[in-house]
Amino acid sequence: MSAVIETIQRTSAISFPGLFGDWTINPPASFRLFGLNIYFYGVVIALGFLLGITYCDKNAKRFGIRSDDFYDLIFWLIPLSIVGARLYFVAFKLDHYLANPGEIVEIWNGGLAIYGGVIAGVIAMLLVCRHKKIPWQAMFDLVIFGLLIGQIIGRWGNFMNREAFGAETEIFCRMKLTAPDGSSVCVHPTFLYESLWNLVGFLGLMIWERRGGRRYDGQAALGYFFWYGLGRAWIEGLRTDSLYIGHSSLRVSQLLSIVLMLAALVLLVINARRKHPPEDLYVNRVAAAAAAVIENNEEKGEENEHE
Repeated sequence: MSAVIETIQRTSAISFPGLFGDWTINPPASFRLFGLNIYFYGVVIALGFLLGITYCDKNAKRFGIRSDDFYDLIFWLIPLSIVGARLYFVAFKLDHYLANPGEIVEIWNGGLAIYGGVIAGVIAMLLVCRHKKIPWQAMFDLVIFGLLIGQIIGRWGNFMNREAFGAETEIFCRMKLTAPDGSSVCVHPTFLYESLWNLVGFLGLMIWERRGGRRYDGQAALGYFFWYGLGRAWIEGLRTDSLYIGHSSLRVSQLLSIVLMLAALVLLVINARRKHPPEDLYVNRVAAAAAAVIENNEEKGEENEHE
């Protein structure tokens, strides 16, 4: 890592000289509201959560999920995912946080690892779905769309914090960071790469799902893990702030991304060779059960009329 990169601060000016010439912006990392210091990082993360939840709520019926059941999951999923994302990050920088324990709760300074959030979220989902007797695969297929929206928007929190960027480069979409002392460096805007990668994944999965491509519960989730794992494995290799396994040169997120991508690919191939009757989809089972109830009520109504 160059000495210039180490001088980058939250007050560093940002420009994209290969795209917009000398046009520079310098967004504040926080603002004051009612005497409180509000961090844009948290605002952006919260916005991602809200839009993701809204999308899932509007589309829950497409997966056979009731809105009430979805919100019961969200009640547990959001706080546990935030805690999981933070603990994952802290675990791989344990020496620093043991020396500075007060910083563990300072999530507004960055340091939320998406994989930690996903792991905690999956655990919450498994428990809630088991309690409500809902196939977790169907719920997962719904939730990954909200997750993608959260990731698309949430990465811009890194932009506001001037973090999660890559190594120095002269690529056409390079991001130039100018420190307060006047020194500057051009780097890979990896936050932008990941945001755009997730946007393509979201649009692709949404179009595929709406055209009836989903043949079994869990298929969309596998598609997410393959697509996200593929992109994250590449993007993580460009970053300068990766979490490493111990004192090795192995990047945690890159290794996990490769494992998840390959596992998802294997399961997608295996399931592609199996038969998946449409009536096995949870949404179709829910529809069939509702139709049976309506038919049964109609038959009872007819019997009462004859009496």
